[in-house]
Amino acid sequence: MEPLDTDLEYMTSQSRPDTPRSRLNALFIFPIIGLILVLVFIAAAIFKLRLSDLVDTLVGVMLVLFAALIAMLFWALSPRGEKA
Repeated sequence: MEPLDTDLEYMTSQSRPDTPRSRLNALFIFPIIGLILVLVFIAAAIFKLRLSDLVDTLVGVMLVLFAALIAMLFWALSPRGEKA
């Protein structure tokens, strides 16, 4: 039998620092949501679905998404302080 290796080496994982580029990549969610919304409108036109009941909801969702876009732009473009 071989002796057990009792010299343990603990590895610590550190998170990668946030870069402006990685924060701007989070904004790619908005074109994806817009594409899904366009596909809903195309499906409504092709299959003659009634969206009149959903208009108020869609306008509300688009207003919330606009506010989220503005907030995320401020977050993504804000300067980062150096951590000591």
